[in-house]
Amino acid sequence: MKPGDVVVGVLAGALETKVRPAVVIASSAYLVERPDVLVGILTTKLPKTATSTDCVLLDWQSAGLRAESYFRAYVLTTHRSELTVIGHLSDRDWNQVKARVRAAFAI
Repeated sequence: MKPGDVVVGVLAGALETKVRPAVVIASSAYLVERPDVLVGILTTKLPKTATSTDCVLLDWQSAGLRAESYFRAYVLTTHRSELTVIGHLSDRDWNQVKARVRAAFAI
């Protein structure tokens, strides 16, 4: 598992817990040192009001996703054994996601 990987697992969303895709946003150092992983939720539902921490994935098909998807900076921590890697974001999508994560956190 590495940063930018697209994964699926039973993950909590804002309204419900279900099998859903996410992207690994944990650093390589974090992934080496810990058994858990930080992920950001992916959704097929266009946000009613897009924010500065949302973005459309342009290369969703090559990332292993079944439908047009959007990244939302809704961050979860889960054990990596609960996730299955299905693909990896393209460089342009990964750069967009990293920018949204930076915008979401006060660092």
